[in-house]
Amino acid sequence: MATYLGIDIGQTLVRAVLLRTSYRKVSIEGMGACELGGLNDTAEAIRFAVGALGVRCDGVAVSLPGERLFLRKLEIPAAAARQLAEVIPFEIEAQIPFELDQAVFDYRAMPRGRDADKISVFTAIARTEEVKERVDLLKLAVNHEPELVLPGAFSLAALLPQLPALAGAGQIAILDIGAARTEVLLVQKGEVAFARTLSVGTQGLPASAPVLARELRQTLAAWRASGGGLLEAMYISGGGAMAPGADVFLSGELGVSVMPLPMPVFEGLSPEQASQLPRFAKALGLAFSLGQRGKHLNLRQGSLKFERGYGFLRERVPALVALNAVIALSLGFSLWAELRGLSGEREVLEKALALVSKEVLGEQTLEPERVKTLLEQGPGGKDADPLPPVDAFDVLAQLAENIDPSSLKHDLDEVDVQRGSPQSIPKVTLHGVVPKVQDAEDLSTLLKQFPCFQDVKVVKTSQQIGGEGQKYHMEFELKCASPGAKKTPAGASSAAPPKEDK
Repeated sequence: MATYLGIDIGQTLVRAVLLRTSYRKVSIEGMGACELGGLNDTAEAIRFAVGALGVRCDGVAVSLPGERLFLRKLEIPAAAARQLAEVIPFEIEAQIPFELDQAVFDYRAMPRGRDADKISVFTAIARTEEVKERVDLLKLAVNHEPELVLPGAFSLAALLPQLPALAGAGQIAILDIGAARTEVLLVQKGEVAFARTLSVGTQGLPASAPVLARELRQTLAAWRASGGGLLEAMYISGGGAMAPGADVFLSGELGVSVMPLPMPVFEGLSPEQASQLPRFAKALGLAFSLGQRGKHLNLRQGSLKFERGYGFLRERVPALVALNAVIALSLGFSLWAELRGLSGEREVLEKALALVSKEVLGEQTLEPERVKTLLEQGPGGKDADPLPPVDAFDVLAQLAENIDPSSLKHDLDEVDVQRGSPQSIPKVTLHGVVPKVQDAEDLSTLLKQFPCFQDVKVVKTSQQIGGEGQKYHMEFELKCASPGAKKTPAGASSAAPPKEDK
């Protein structure tokens, strides 16, 4: 929520409007006006018009009259679009009657038209001393520096986003007719395309009406000469909007439909305030422009650029403290809710761990490390080493070591080692050929000497088909006699009992 103060300083009258803005809601906090003729200076008139409104405002905007500045529409090559900040000063310097270092300016690039090779740039230039004088005047009158100093009729442009009735308009004109000055703003598809200030207003009416009509015709001719088209409508505001028959007269003189400028809708607006809104159009536009920062030309540039001071922060210390307190409270509540949720989740997991450890491991525990230990031990302690103490390589090594080829001819056909489960004892089956049945028995006797070959026996012998040898079928178990015996490398002589010296 913010409050914005717009101050319209005319030649004979000062008007001020204080707006309060919030999400999708705008209301008028107060309106004030004061004539300049009855007071000693302009600062006193501003102070009287603003009254107590300036105490509650978050920002102030004011305008510089059109006769005290220069408005130029520049055509810049499209290739220089990214260097506008460097190009614009050179273009301006040739079009102003004073040195560039004595000026402040601002510019806005307009939407590209048919000629894509060029960019139209609307520029406002004023003497630095003129803008500084306006800033110092506001600071003296209301003890606030204006954040925005808008050029001439551009304060009316800030009203356009607040007027849905004009949202689809193509080319329209908006007039603010004051006592001795008329601001003209020409708008093309919602963008400012032309602006001019006329040194004629309501003073001298009805005798001065033809002069005003002539000045407006010349303005529209200049607009068409710059590439503008025919107007769809013209809207009037300011004191001239209340002059009887003004819309009918101008419509007949200019050949275009003229009507009062529609006003934004405000909540809680009294009938008296509603009737005065057209007179306060420029002040309303200035107030609205503070909520549209960066969208309008602002002459507070260079050395005059507005910077917020510590006073602005001091005014908002209570709000900042309250906001920080709300944030801290929200953070604390969020942490409490998160911890409460984690605590409940921990309780659920602990109950599940106790139940599973009891059913699977036989011991109810809530300690993860204890569960890990029980899992490593298994139901009956740690699992036995799945690697057998001896294997088929040991069998082959013992056969090679214990059979003397010179005394026993032996052909091995098959070695089969079978193990049903990790807990079962491996069984070995040998199939081979020896010259005699006795040789098979002698081989069995030799294998029994190895401590990991248990229950060695010759199951069957038979005559070799097509030969003179005896086929044998021998079986035994791979189980070391010593409980601590370990597998020995295949072919290691230490695995077999030592031979006796002959």
